[in-house]
Amino acid sequence: MSAAMLPSVFVSHGSPMIMLEPSPARDFLAGLGARFGKPEAIVVVSAHHDTVEAVATASPAPATIHDFGGFPQALFDMRYPAPGDPALAQEIADIVAGAGMPVSVDADRGLDHGAWVPLMLGWPEADVPVVQLSISSRHAPAWHFEIGRLLQPLRERGVLVLGSGSLTHNLRAIFAEGRDHDAAVPDWAAAFADWVQERIAAGDTEAVLNAVERGPHGRQNHPTPDHILPLFAAMGAGGRGERIHHSFTYGVLAMDAYAFH
Repeated sequence: MSAAMLPSVFVSHGSPMIMLEPSPARDFLAGLGARFGKPEAIVVVSAHHDTVEAVATASPAPATIHDFGGFPQALFDMRYPAPGDPALAQEIADIVAGAGMPVSVDADRGLDHGAWVPLMLGWPEADVPVVQLSISSRHAPAWHFEIGRLLQPLRERGVLVLGSGSLTHNLRAIFAEGRDHDAAVPDWAAAFADWVQERIAAGDTEAVLNAVERGPHGRQNHPTPDHILPLFAAMGAGGRGERIHHSFTYGVLAMDAYAFH
């Protein structure tokens, strides 16, 4: 990897409480800036920006969206005033449209917590331009992989492509079972995380793209697909993958992160 060539990265952003609760995952996210330096821009594919077709955010000054409820006021007081990059958003839209995929730009949408939580921890100065590119839970994993592939050339210009979701994401298992932050990890969550790591290490892209169907307890770990779809975009934007973080919060949220070189 050259000095300018960044990998594409997938991170698990977890609960918004990661901003307030110490954890290995929080420490990892806080080290993103030290690990990857200061990119020219960051393109975030967030699980919380789910649209019918691809949408790139083009606000020059994106607002901080607090897209959650029932949490401490301290979280709602947080702001991440990073600049946007309308020109980059339009370039991304042109690239996606050039591949024959419907796409639009949104000049009003801000940054959801799938974006600002890891960015606030990793680049707290908020001085790197940020563009979000949506997922679409109506589309297959292969669609997201292709979206990522189209973003590959941006990496050559020092742009970080960052998928932000969760390697496992069964919230009902947290609330219904009353799991606390340091709850034990059930076998069904551990087995899925281990399987994904093994398949990524083996370069088995097809298996990973079908992880919810083929992986152990896939549907239990992902009752809805939104939080694993950013992984596929990060995979498409990069090459060979390696796990760069592994931990759990609340027992059932795998906070794994991957870099694709």
